[in-house]
Amino acid sequence: MAAPSDLAFDPWDPAFVADPYPAYARLREQGRVRYFEPTDQWLVAHHADVSALLRDRRLGRTYLHRFSHEEFGRTPPPPEHEPFHTLNDHGMLDLEPPDHTRIRRLVSKAFTPRTVDRLRPYVRELADELVAGLVAAGGGDLLRDVAEPLPVAVIAEMLGIPESDRAPLRPWSADICGMYELNPSEEAAAKAVRASVEFSDYLRDLIAERRKNPGDDLISGLIAAHDEGDRLTEQEMIATCVLLLNAGHEATVNSTVNGWWALFRHPDQLAALRADHSLVPTAVEELLRYDTPLQLFERWVLDEIEIDGQVIPRGAEIAMLFGSANHDPAVFADPSRLDLTRRDNPHISFSAGIHYCIGAPLARIELAASMTSLLERAPTLRLAAEPVRKPNFVIRGLEGLAVEVG
Repeated sequence: MAAPSDLAFDPWDPAFVADPYPAYARLREQGRVRYFEPTDQWLVAHHADVSALLRDRRLGRTYLHRFSHEEFGRTPPPPEHEPFHTLNDHGMLDLEPPDHTRIRRLVSKAFTPRTVDRLRPYVRELADELVAGLVAAGGGDLLRDVAEPLPVAVIAEMLGIPESDRAPLRPWSADICGMYELNPSEEAAAKAVRASVEFSDYLRDLIAERRKNPGDDLISGLIAAHDEGDRLTEQEMIATCVLLLNAGHEATVNSTVNGWWALFRHPDQLAALRADHSLVPTAVEELLRYDTPLQLFERWVLDEIEIDGQVIPRGAEIAMLFGSANHDPAVFADPSRLDLTRRDNPHISFSAGIHYCIGAPLARIELAASMTSLLERAPTLRLAAEPVRKPNFVIRGLEGLAVEVG
């Protein structure tokens, strides 16, 4: 599928996926909004516009709270995709007020600054344990050995998923997230449907068990809140758990490997970080900006809007390019330069507005913990082989990151 010849955007081109940032610069020069026929979306590439639209209530993650598919001029999804959409459409990321407000209020109790801060010692201990294993082996795959198991274990622990049940969590998540790519294939859709069914069935059984034997975990807390009058349907509970698992580790995993790959390509910055570990907080923010883990976020136009003289009608879809916004020179000085000391860094890697990532404080703790542990315990960490980038565009990551220690 080819992009329009005059448009510097081709999410199916491996060269573009490998490094989309030069193309984003050309796209920003072409205007504030451009129509992209292959996905029937309006592309928005400037930081100011993306930031404003994330807060604009004329846009929504869904339209079904106001319109039917037919009223909105959209074709309903195929019946065979129903299990995925049932799961996806009941999560707060794809809901609008008042349902979004109700569910977020319940879940936010588990993500207060005080609650998240209490997890800091557990996260650091787990990071140290994983890094120690990597060091003892003389190296390995940073993705498989550190980046993945850390956030998956943390969110599974919060949810109360037994350790013996955690192996399928990451594969289920990866298959479900395949549907968030642009124009996913039927094979990707089939995988997402199967994972949605299996994950939902597992959580339904776990919720039933927690009803009988509650514990000190988030699922038990959601059940208790429901029983006390803060109503959450079982489907909303299942969708919330899946969303927290998926969103709770996907960005952290990809940010970790994207970040270390960037550091290996900028040895001066890595040397500065190794010499001064107090740079870790700003390094985390800069690496989130520099190679954005979520490149694109979509919104439906619920009420007609105008951008730079271009009227975008109700029923259209807007694709906000987070990766481009995070490299906008109108906001970031010398945006293509990796600068771990960057202080003025209003990146939007965690979104903004009512859908701002509820787990952002936890993600920052996880990223800082793994980075600090690697700096302290593996000071000679080096790249062992050139990594292969995943072919996905929307969710940006690597197939693996082979490293050596010693």
